[in-house]
Amino acid sequence: MTRRSLLPGDEPIRLVDPAGRLVNDPQAPLPPGEVLVRAHEALVVGRRINDQAHALVRQGRLAVYPSSHGQEACEVAAALVLGERDWLFPTYRDTVSIVERGVDPAAALVLLRGDWHSGYDPVAARVAPQATPLATQLLHAVGVAHAATLRDEDTVVLAMCGDGATSEGDFHEALNFAAVFRAPVVFFVQNNEYAISVPLSRQSVAPSLAHKGVGYGIPGTRVDGNDVAALLAVLGGAVEAARAGEGPQLVEAHTYRMQAHTNADDATRYRSDDEVEAWQGRDPILRSRAYLVSAGLLDEAREARIAETAEEVAAALRQGLADESVPDPADLFAHVYATATPQLREQADLLAEELTREEVS
Repeated sequence: MTRRSLLPGDEPIRLVDPAGRLVNDPQAPLPPGEVLVRAHEALVVGRRINDQAHALVRQGRLAVYPSSHGQEACEVAAALVLGERDWLFPTYRDTVSIVERGVDPAAALVLLRGDWHSGYDPVAARVAPQATPLATQLLHAVGVAHAATLRDEDTVVLAMCGDGATSEGDFHEALNFAAVFRAPVVFFVQNNEYAISVPLSRQSVAPSLAHKGVGYGIPGTRVDGNDVAALLAVLGGAVEAARAGEGPQLVEAHTYRMQAHTNADDATRYRSDDEVEAWQGRDPILRSRAYLVSAGLLDEAREARIAETAEEVAAALRQGLADESVPDPADLFAHVYATATPQLREQADLLAEELTREEVS
């Protein structure tokens, strides 16, 4: 592979502009209409999940919620381009992607409630637990992809991260290992301009984050992260390239975090209202709707059904998090090792004794 083939384009790939007008790009074919309608429904449902989760935080039902409001196109596309046997490795901000992959919404939010490490079976869902520490999941993703190659399995791993994760050593170690062993993994960077309060300009002076693949021999691609059509085409192409044995792929989506990092963050301290306002017109849902309506693929009846589906998901989410859970302290030791070590059994016995003394007193 030549160095030229590794370089991303000067501009992100776009198929639908912010006004909903079709843009022809020879690098990426427009997905079929029915796929775009399905993606639009997922966008609307994803936005409703974000809004409902925000309300649940205010009600005390969730401890914290990192919203992907404004980034739903990235979330949806990441899930839709994967096959049944593929794996998704999400971050803490990727609840919408997890749900679109088939995980129950309430189960997907258990981690952010503080009840349990993960509310779903990762193996059954083919979705790794949400990763809170930056970039650590990328190494795990490469391991799963490499293992699939050794087993001669038809599996591609899509590993999600943010722009801040590209400043972590784990990011670079993961890319290097994946490249050396030609692991079938797609690294998907959602560049939303900020690593909490640190702007991209204080993280990297590279022409783009997609350029970071060059040093490892990984081709990089830039895509408009608020254009779900372009995302489906680019990510879909990256997944198929990895599946075909072309090795790891790096995709950078240019998007924006419309809300604060989490409910514990005050975004007004590091970015202006004018900056946020400038991104309002690039909303992925408005863009998708405008194109679909103009193309005759979306009418009022279908929109009503989509809205009804979104409300059903929100209601199920509320119900699923309505009941208070009663944690069992013994669960701390239940899933550390397949066979408990003597030290772990000793710790479990010590905790049990302490709890018994508290009950007696």
